[in-house]
Amino acid sequence: MWIKKFTDINMMKKDIEIRTMTIEDYNEVMTLWKSIKGFKIRAIDDDFEHIKKFLDRNIGLSVVAIKDDHIVGSILSGHDGRQASFYHVCVDAKCRGLNIASRMVEEAIERLKEEGISKITLIAFKKNFAGNIFWKNQNWKLNTDINSYELTLNEGNISSVVA
Repeated sequence: MWIKKFTDINMMKKDIEIRTMTIEDYNEVMTLWKSIKGFKIRAIDDDFEHIKKFLDRNIGLSVVAIKDDHIVGSILSGHDGRQASFYHVCVDAKCRGLNIASRMVEEAIERLKEEGISKITLIAFKKNFAGNIFWKNQNWKLNTDINSYELTLNEGNISSVVA
Protein backbone atom coordinates (compact mmCIF):
# COMPACT_ATOMS: atom_id res chain seq x y z
CA MET A 1 0.00 0.00 0.00
CA TRP A 2 2.81 2.45 0.87
CA ILE A 3 4.43 1.80 -2.53
CA LYS A 4 1.15 2.48 -4.32
CA LYS A 5 0.60 5.70 -2.34
CA PHE A 6 4.19 6.82 -3.05
CA THR A 7 3.71 6.04 -6.75
CA ASP A 8 0.39 7.93 -6.79
CA ILE A 9 2.06 11.01 -5.25
CA ASN A 10 4.90 10.88 -7.79
CA MET A 11 2.37 10.64 -10.63
CA MET A 12 0.52 13.69 -9.26
CA LYS A 13 3.81 15.66 -9.15
CA LYS A 14 4.35 14.94 -12.84
CA ASP A 15 0.90 16.31 -13.66
CA ILE A 16 1.78 19.78 -12.36
CA GLU A 17 2.98 22.50 -14.72
CA ILE A 18 4.85 25.60 -13.53
CA ARG A 19 4.43 28.50 -15.94
CA THR A 20 4.53 32.28 -16.16
CA MET A 21 1.60 34.07 -14.55
CA THR A 22 -0.29 36.36 -16.93
CA ILE A 23 -3.01 38.88 -16.22
CA GLU A 24 -5.46 36.44 -17.78
CA ASP A 25 -4.85 34.29 -14.68
CA TYR A 26 -6.02 37.06 -12.34
CA ASN A 27 -9.54 35.82 -11.52
CA GLU A 28 -8.43 32.27 -10.85
CA VAL A 29 -5.42 33.41 -8.82
CA MET A 30 -7.63 35.72 -6.76
CA THR A 31 -9.99 32.80 -6.11
CA LEU A 32 -6.98 30.78 -4.91
CA TRP A 33 -5.81 33.62 -2.63
CA LYS A 34 -9.29 33.94 -1.14
CA SER A 35 -9.28 30.21 -0.34
CA ILE A 36 -6.10 30.34 1.77
CA LYS A 37 -6.79 30.72 5.50
CA GLY A 38 -4.86 33.67 6.95
CA PHE A 39 -4.04 35.11 3.52
CA LYS A 40 -3.85 38.92 3.47
CA ILE A 41 -5.41 40.67 0.47
CA ARG A 42 -5.22 44.44 -0.02
CA ALA A 43 -8.16 46.29 -1.56
CA ILE A 44 -6.04 48.33 -4.00
CA ASP A 45 -2.65 46.61 -4.31
CA ASP A 46 -4.26 43.28 -5.18
CA ASP A 47 -6.93 44.55 -7.58
CA PHE A 48 -6.79 43.72 -11.29
CA GLU A 49 -5.23 47.03 -12.35
CA HIS A 50 -2.42 46.91 -9.79
CA ILE A 51 -1.57 43.26 -10.34
CA LYS A 52 -1.44 44.03 -14.09
CA LYS A 53 1.00 46.90 -13.40
CA PHE A 54 3.11 44.58 -11.25
CA LEU A 55 3.23 41.87 -13.92
CA ASP A 56 4.00 44.44 -16.64
CA ARG A 57 6.91 45.83 -14.60
CA ASN A 58 8.27 42.36 -13.86
CA ILE A 59 7.65 40.53 -17.11
CA GLY A 60 8.00 36.77 -16.89
CA LEU A 61 9.01 36.64 -13.22
CA SER A 62 5.77 35.60 -11.50
CA VAL A 63 4.68 31.97 -11.72
CA VAL A 64 1.64 29.80 -11.23
CA ALA A 65 1.27 26.05 -10.78
CA ILE A 66 -1.34 24.26 -12.89
CA LYS A 67 -2.94 20.93 -12.01
CA ASP A 68 -5.87 19.49 -13.97
CA ASP A 69 -6.25 22.81 -15.85
CA HIS A 70 -6.64 24.78 -12.60
CA ILE A 71 -4.26 27.16 -10.86
CA VAL A 72 -3.21 25.59 -7.56
CA GLY A 73 -0.25 27.80 -6.65
CA SER A 74 1.19 31.26 -7.17
CA ILE A 75 4.21 33.46 -6.58
CA LEU A 76 4.28 37.15 -7.41
CA SER A 77 7.95 37.91 -8.04
CA GLY A 78 9.55 41.23 -8.84
CA HIS A 79 12.73 43.24 -8.40
CA ASP A 80 14.05 46.80 -8.37
CA GLY A 81 17.36 45.97 -10.06
CA ARG A 82 19.16 45.31 -6.76
CA GLN A 83 17.06 42.74 -4.96
CA ALA A 84 13.85 40.85 -5.50
CA SER A 85 10.78 40.17 -3.42
CA PHE A 86 8.30 37.32 -3.39
CA TYR A 87 4.67 38.08 -2.62
CA HIS A 88 1.60 35.90 -2.26
CA VAL A 89 3.43 32.58 -2.29
CA CYS A 90 0.73 29.98 -1.79
CA VAL A 91 -0.51 26.51 -2.72
CA ASP A 92 -4.08 25.27 -2.58
CA ALA A 93 -4.55 23.38 0.70
CA LYS A 94 -5.74 20.28 -1.21
CA CYS A 95 -2.48 20.17 -3.20
CA ARG A 96 0.08 20.62 -0.45
CA GLY A 97 2.70 17.94 -0.01
CA LEU A 98 3.23 17.55 -3.76
CA ASN A 99 6.38 19.71 -3.86
CA ILE A 100 4.51 22.46 -5.73
CA ALA A 101 5.79 25.37 -3.63
CA SER A 102 9.39 24.15 -3.90
CA ARG A 103 9.10 23.82 -7.66
CA MET A 104 7.57 27.29 -8.01
CA VAL A 105 10.30 28.80 -5.80
CA GLU A 106 13.04 27.07 -7.83
CA GLU A 107 11.54 28.36 -11.08
CA ALA A 108 11.12 31.92 -9.77
CA ILE A 109 14.70 31.91 -8.44
CA GLU A 110 16.10 30.78 -11.80
CA ARG A 111 14.21 33.58 -13.56
CA LEU A 112 15.61 36.14 -11.12
CA LYS A 113 19.15 34.80 -11.58
CA GLU A 114 18.74 35.37 -15.32
CA GLU A 115 17.97 39.02 -14.45
CA GLY A 116 21.23 39.26 -12.46
CA ILE A 117 19.48 39.41 -9.10
CA SER A 118 21.42 37.95 -6.17
CA LYS A 119 19.09 38.48 -3.19
CA ILE A 120 15.41 37.83 -2.55
CA THR A 121 13.32 38.94 0.40
CA LEU A 122 9.83 38.02 1.49
CA ILE A 123 7.45 38.55 4.36
CA ALA A 124 6.02 35.54 6.17
CA PHE A 125 3.53 36.47 8.84
CA LYS A 126 4.49 35.21 12.28
CA LYS A 127 1.20 33.31 12.61
CA ASN A 128 1.80 31.55 9.28
CA PHE A 129 3.36 28.53 10.95
CA ALA A 130 3.32 26.28 7.88
CA GLY A 131 4.84 29.03 5.74
CA ASN A 132 7.61 29.75 8.22
CA ILE A 133 8.47 26.06 8.47
CA PHE A 134 8.51 25.86 4.67
CA TRP A 135 10.97 28.76 4.30
CA LYS A 136 13.25 27.38 7.02
CA ASN A 137 13.22 23.98 5.29
CA GLN A 138 14.15 25.73 2.04
CA ASN A 139 17.25 27.14 3.81
CA TRP A 140 16.02 30.73 3.79
CA LYS A 141 17.46 32.82 6.62
CA LEU A 142 15.19 34.60 9.10
CA ASN A 143 16.48 38.18 9.21
CA THR A 144 16.42 39.18 12.86
CA ASP A 145 18.53 42.30 12.21
CA ILE A 146 15.71 44.43 10.84
CA ASN A 147 12.40 45.93 11.82
CA SER A 148 9.73 46.15 9.15
CA TYR A 149 7.97 49.50 8.77
CA GLU A 150 5.15 50.56 6.50
CA LEU A 151 3.38 53.82 5.66
CA THR A 152 -0.11 53.73 4.19
CA LEU A 153 -0.43 56.31 1.40
CA ASN A 154 -4.02 55.46 0.53
CA GLU A 155 -6.40 54.74 3.39
CA GLY A 156 -8.63 52.87 0.93
CA ASN A 157 -5.96 50.19 0.58
CA ILE A 158 -7.33 48.22 3.49
CA SER A 159 -6.16 44.69 4.15
CA SER A 160 -8.51 41.82 4.72
CA VAL A 161 -7.44 38.47 6.06
CA VAL A 162 -9.09 35.29 4.79
CA ALA A 163 -10.72 33.52 7.72
